[in-house]
Amino acid sequence: MKTFKYIVAGFCLMAAVSCNRTTQTEQASSEYENAVIENMMTRRSIRRYKEGPVARETMETILKCGINAPNGMNKQSWEVRVVDNPEVMDEIVRLMAAGNPDVDPGRVKGCFRGAPTMIFIANDPSYDCSPIDCGLLSENIMLAGWSLGVGSVCLGSPVRFLNNAPEALAKLGFSEGYTPIICIGMGYPDEAPDAKPRDPSKVKYVE
Repeated sequence: MKTFKYIVAGFCLMAAVSCNRTTQTEQASSEYENAVIENMMTRRSIRRYKEGPVARETMETILKCGINAPNGMNKQSWEVRVVDNPEVMDEIVRLMAAGNPDVDPGRVKGCFRGAPTMIFIANDPSYDCSPIDCGLLSENIMLAGWSLGVGSVCLGSPVRFLNNAPEALAKLGFSEGYTPIICIGMGYPDEAPDAKPRDPSKVKYVE
């Protein structure tokens, strides 16, 4: 009888330890209970990518999320061009380098960080809130991509080079009057960078 009691007690102890381990594992594996918040907090800028562009079907979902971003008076004051053909991208880089003769061609090519899919976003300068709209569009694109396993990096240098290269701009085919403001490189990540520190003291309540 004593042996039976010891066996039962042993099983109870094992069950308690097992439950405790499961709980600890669940807590460790998910710091954030909300999937949207987890996606926002875990996204990182990616600067090394695996070969091959993002699947068009996946990009369609990402871009649909982008254009559903909030925007002033629903003006949708943006235009988006996607380049995932390496030959087209090489031609754009060549035209950008030609338009910036004082810049090393390697620097022009390198500014895209090797991303296999490039998104070029232009704003409408006649609308003063257009840059804000384009920023919201861009954030939706990057967060949607991350949720689908697609990395991204927001780039400013290509914009500077593009604005000095009218032939490269013509290749992208933006409507007259629209000006490039943001570039986003996208692809499947080939790195897993750590988060960089943020300064919460910059956020204050006014009372």
